[in-house]
Amino acid sequence: MQMAAVASSSPIGFRKICGLPISSSPELNGQQKKLQCKPNICSSKSELFGGALCVNFDESSGRGNGRSRLHAIRVVSPKAVSDSSYSQTCLEPEAINVYIYIYIYIYSSVLGIILGGGAGTRLYPLTKKRAKPAVPLGANYRLIDIPVSNCLNSNINKIYVLTQFNSASLNRHLSRAYASNMGGYKNEGFVEVLAAQQSPENPNWFQGTADAVRQYLWLFEEHDVLEYLVLAGDHLYRMDYEKFVQAHRETDADITVAALPMDEKRATAFGLMKIDEEGKIIEFAEKPKGEQLKAMKVDTTILGLDDERAKEMPYIASMGIYVFSKNAMLNLLREKFPGANDFGSEVIPGATSVGLRVQAYLYDGYWEDIGTIEAFYNANLGITKKPVPDFSFYDRSAPIYTQPRYLPPSKMLNADVTDSVIGEGCVIHSCKIHHSVIGLRSCISEGAIIEDTLLMGADYYETDADRRVLAAKGGIPIGIGKNSHIKRAIIDKNARIGENVKIINSDNVQESARETDGYFIKSGIVTVIKDALIPSGTII
Repeated sequence: MQMAAVASSSPIGFRKICGLPISSSPELNGQQKKLQCKPNICSSKSELFGGALCVNFDESSGRGNGRSRLHAIRVVSPKAVSDSSYSQTCLEPEAINVYIYIYIYIYSSVLGIILGGGAGTRLYPLTKKRAKPAVPLGANYRLIDIPVSNCLNSNINKIYVLTQFNSASLNRHLSRAYASNMGGYKNEGFVEVLAAQQSPENPNWFQGTADAVRQYLWLFEEHDVLEYLVLAGDHLYRMDYEKFVQAHRETDADITVAALPMDEKRATAFGLMKIDEEGKIIEFAEKPKGEQLKAMKVDTTILGLDDERAKEMPYIASMGIYVFSKNAMLNLLREKFPGANDFGSEVIPGATSVGLRVQAYLYDGYWEDIGTIEAFYNANLGITKKPVPDFSFYDRSAPIYTQPRYLPPSKMLNADVTDSVIGEGCVIHSCKIHHSVIGLRSCISEGAIIEDTLLMGADYYETDADRRVLAAKGGIPIGIGKNSHIKRAIIDKNARIGENVKIINSDNVQESARETDGYFIKSGIVTVIKDALIPSGTII
């Protein structure tokens, strides 16, 4: 009779539920009662990191002991168990005698660590009043929602976010978005912000990605996990971390690095890796050029690309996303490289030099490092692209979660809107909007023209009474005033744009810091600062 493999990394869980002795010994104690049956396994949403398995013990077989069979632990795809992710049909229903439903929460064996990044100077002024992961994205979301959602969709629900700059809004967002619906009645799950702190042992702030993790190792090692999943808080992508961790376990790696295939044009801007025929990383090069770049070419078919794509993309770049085996992380940061501050340039190359197995895992999908104003602008406007956006928020199989705000539907009165994305709770009146992203609670007045623009919206509504008081004082309400024209710009939250304002950069200025006037220009993109006031008639 054919046996189905079991996806698990926790034999203790199996032994507990099956009434078997819990012991570190690979064999059953001779005096313990052996389980005289043969298990057959079917699926009830069987997944790598969570789900229920139906185990049927055929008592008629009387061969072997149950422990040895259950101890065959290797990760398999849910498809190997059942074609339907919610099927409860056993593989061999005729052998059914006893059912035991085993809820195996393998996600408890992985801890997510999201690195909030530094001060975000390249994203300034968007990071003037908030941490980089808290920067608004795609009308309704924030950057931190991307890695957190990827974790939740991969059944990883123990997540720490490390940050040290302007963390108040990030704290507020995470507590409102994820605090009440994590982990069920046992409250196993969490999303917590860990801010940099001084201690007698370490009086310094975070010095880099590796140093940030090292300073909180005392907390991370308290969790009974097998792996640490280290993520960046400023990337836009959708990834199934189950497959990532599965590859890490199957290759018996100490560290697995997510790798992006690259063509020669883009490769010079990234840290590149070289692999052997088994996908093991053997060499690193930081932003190589010329002959050094050519020397970093690899056969990307080893990682799963087809021949045609492999010819187009002969390089692999690190995405800054890693899976560390727990013991490897503790050993590297405490013993081998106690002074290393950065994962990408110090710890990962150092791990290969001391003989650890560092594997590459190919991710061949959309990925954007949102580290600059230009990259942030292009990533946001990319969601309006036709017929298929660069990144879609409309994937029902892997949704992006965020804070529930319970806003009303957006209201558009006599408006001409084309190739745009409109967030919740907007009021748009007799204006023209083209190729733009309009954030939640945006108010756009009559005659306005919005083109190629990211409008972040507002944190709150002004009441009619507020607006009347403002008008009496000659003030400007939140939103876009009448007959204003905005093109190729980013308007941060709660900005007050007066009437007949033109933000069009007609002189094509590439760089300008006009903070006292309420705006910056970077890469030709005008960015209006959060809470800024742009008086009526202003021309930028």
